Amino acid sequence: MKKIIVICGPTGIGKTSFAISVARRFNGEIIGADSMQIYKHMDIGTAKPGPEELKLARHHLVNFVDPKENFDAGQYVKAADKAIEDISARGKIPIIAGGTGLYIRALLHGLFRSKPICPQIMSELTRELE
Repeated sequence: MKKIIVICGPTGIGKTSFAISVARRFNGEIIGADSMQIYKHMDIGTAKPGPEELKLARHHLVNFVDPKENFDAGQYVKAADKAIEDISARGKIPIIAGGTGLYIRALLHGLFRSKPICPQIMSELTRELE
């Protein structure tokens, strides 16, 4: 299991500046966990890291999705897992920082506690519904 650091909480408490400090102190890179900061062009009201902050520590999963595209927690987990692998492979510490609890929970624990429904049961229920 790879080691990661998670910094989460509500907007405006200083997660970004703290994450940058941690990244600089422990040779890490930041992976955004914010459902609005992922979108390009959405700079107002999202508390995105500014240009100076982006220079202080490398950030991943910020400004990478066009607002016209659909994006969900499952896609976030795939992208975050890829970033974690990349960062870890280079001997650095991944730092997850953001306030979208669903993204963080999905990354750490998965989206569902049980196995997906059986296709046969789903088919029977669909027939019954129709």
